Amino acid sequence: MPRFGIQLAPTAAQVSSIRELARMADREGLDLLGVQDHPYAAEHVDAFALMATVLTETERLRVFPDVANLPLRGPAMLGKAAAGLDLLSGGRFELGLGSGGFWPAIASMGGPTRTSGEALQAMVEGIEIIRAMWRPGERVRVEGEHYTVKGVHGGPAPLHRVGIWVGSVGPRAHAVTGRLADGWAAPIPHYLPYEKWRASQDIIDKAAGDAGRDPASITRMAQLVGDITEAPAPVRLEGENPIRTSAREWAKILASLATETGFDTFVYWPENPDATQLLRWAREVVPATRALLG
Repeated sequence: MPRFGIQLAPTAAQVSSIRELARMADREGLDLLGVQDHPYAAEHVDAFALMATVLTETERLRVFPDVANLPLRGPAMLGKAAAGLDLLSGGRFELGLGSGGFWPAIASMGGPTRTSGEALQAMVEGIEIIRAMWRPGERVRVEGEHYTVKGVHGGPAPLHRVGIWVGSVGPRAHAVTGRLADGWAAPIPHYLPYEKWRASQDIIDKAAGDAGRDPASITRMAQLVGDITEAPAPVRLEGENPIRTSAREWAKILASLATETGFDTFVYWPENPDATQLLRWAREVVPATRALLG
């Protein structure tokens, strides 16, 4: 069964409307709400503070950082925060996780500057620590190149098995996703063009199989930027082109991504995040896609 969500940026000037849109997403039966995590952005409120607020104001919507900034937040504290949010929300938190990327901005906030290889190793260490923090009764000891924990007590455990969905971009990061992660939160096409999505899936599949894992157990999330219009318009999934067409055409695109490219989860990044776009997504695109997929 495919899942559908929406992404909202935690813009400080729009927090009231973001909260209302989150409540609307909950009422309309969407599965997921993603919240960007760029702590160094002056116009953003803290993503985790917003997610905690949204979780208290909704009943069934699952919420996740899209994706959490590992270099600035640190794995032990991320593990603690994720478990707490999951417990407090009745099991409705998932953990999107990113290795960084905007290094000058991260450094400006006191964080590290890492090469791509260093960031990848930090991600591997971070996943190990986060999961260890969810095992009560154990002392967490990890001696890594970038993260070290020296005997902190694990716990509390989250209410459900929180998924770690990695926003990997390059081949080596995809291999880590296949080997270790619960899901792939495919970056928007600005960072990973559509043309690379199928090959990325193949890398994840192979790495999962090589690690003795079932590739089908890994969530595959497509994140799509665009606008749902009243009239159809031609769309070419090339480069980072936004999708601007009718709900029926959107549904055809999503169904194709499911059957041909292997995605099972779809998160809409509206260019104009308002009630009209959310309702078109929830009431028109989602049911039309489900109908096409049977």
